[in-house]
Amino acid sequence: MAFAEYAHYDGLGLAELVRKKQVTPGELVDEAISRAEALNPALNFVVFKDYERARETAKTTLPDGAFTGVPFFLKDIFAFAQGMPTRQAAHFIPPLPWPHDSLLTARFRQAGLVLLGKTNVPEFGLVPTTESKLYGPAHNPWNLEHSPGGSSGGSAVAVAAGIVPLAHANDGGGSIRIPASCCGLVGLKPTRARVSCAPDFGDFVDGLAIDLVVSRSVRDTAAALDAVAGCVQGDPYWAPPQPPSYLDAMKRKPGRLRIAFHTKKLDGTALHPDCTAAVKAAAALCESLGHAVEEAAPVLDQPTLIPAFMALWSANLAAGIDAVARLTGQTPAPDLFEGLTWGLYEAGKRVSASDYLLAKMAMNHASRLTAKFHETYDVWLTATLGLPPVKLGAFDMDEGDPVKAFAPLIDYVPFTAMQNVTGQPAINLPLHWNQGGLPIGVQSVGRFGDELTLLQLAGELEQASPWAHRYAGVMV
Repeated sequence: MAFAEYAHYDGLGLAELVRKKQVTPGELVDEAISRAEALNPALNFVVFKDYERARETAKTTLPDGAFTGVPFFLKDIFAFAQGMPTRQAAHFIPPLPWPHDSLLTARFRQAGLVLLGKTNVPEFGLVPTTESKLYGPAHNPWNLEHSPGGSSGGSAVAVAAGIVPLAHANDGGGSIRIPASCCGLVGLKPTRARVSCAPDFGDFVDGLAIDLVVSRSVRDTAAALDAVAGCVQGDPYWAPPQPPSYLDAMKRKPGRLRIAFHTKKLDGTALHPDCTAAVKAAAALCESLGHAVEEAAPVLDQPTLIPAFMALWSANLAAGIDAVARLTGQTPAPDLFEGLTWGLYEAGKRVSASDYLLAKMAMNHASRLTAKFHETYDVWLTATLGLPPVKLGAFDMDEGDPVKAFAPLIDYVPFTAMQNVTGQPAINLPLHWNQGGLPIGVQSVGRFGDELTLLQLAGELEQASPWAHRYAGVMV
């Protein structure tokens, strides 16, 4: 299969070729590995290679799923896989193979995906760029000097560079949507608890984080959600009921939606002109499709929410590091971590039980306010980022003061963490590119539990303003 031909198919398209016996899983896996080996020196997206097992797996009788025979990478955070290490880009976590699959990984396998290895991330997934000291920077395929976003940056690079059609990602503050925006991809953060964290966790980061994929097509995202969605006994809470098939249901038109759009940050300050242009163009496109569109935004108290989010984020980081310390017999110390990570760890150790519960109360209040907003609006449309993709090195990972360290990060990512707070589904779509040729993503936010409306609208927008013909420069 020629390079250009392979790149023209999404995951479902490649699986259809396998079903028709026009290509074998082994040929697809070999093609993906060949691309990865050719491009990884420039992109630095893969951090653990499991190629020989992938080749052996491709020779077996694979499960009959939506993606049978399709090559796939896991992110180096969560999604544990038997025999693979998961280090989260942290020197503190030893490269030990995990003894079993997580439920998510098992569901990916059951969908027929063939696992090739693990992708690059920032240390503990804390920041919206992918450039840790352990792994080094991943490079954006659209411009190698720029960040691919984070924390699912390596996975986004793998998809945007045409190495695999979709890859695992997860999102605790925007980490699916941010790299999807930076790399010109589709990235859906599902509703809280839509995807189980079994068997190793009840939830991730107190319910802020959840898994899915980054992909090149809306239908691949819907099929991936079909493959992995669903709670199991023992989960601490369950998402609202889902349709029998997101992929089938998204093919129906959503009807006339009431859509709010917002062209400023939540604090009222201006977005970068490229981001403003992207939102306005998306709003106009929605209106041209017959939807009712007007400018509006939920009222959210950022001065209260940002410290609350940081309290939960830092406390969960501290707990995670302490858990690793107990398992490995290590003692956490500043020289074992990046400066930002250590500063956040120390901050997390200072969060009292009272502070923690007050932070949860603040987030619950924000969820109520946002739910009220969505009584009027089906969808809220925003920029995904406050700026175009930044250059690598734009953020100081050695800054030990979390307030100073996160100030420019919050300015760069002004919207996405709010949906982790409220648990709402939100999707990035690659609807705009700036004059420099960099992708500028647009985010659609839906009601709690309503991924379907987002996928239906995304399908409409993909058809009206397609992006499948766009390829990153590294692929040309």
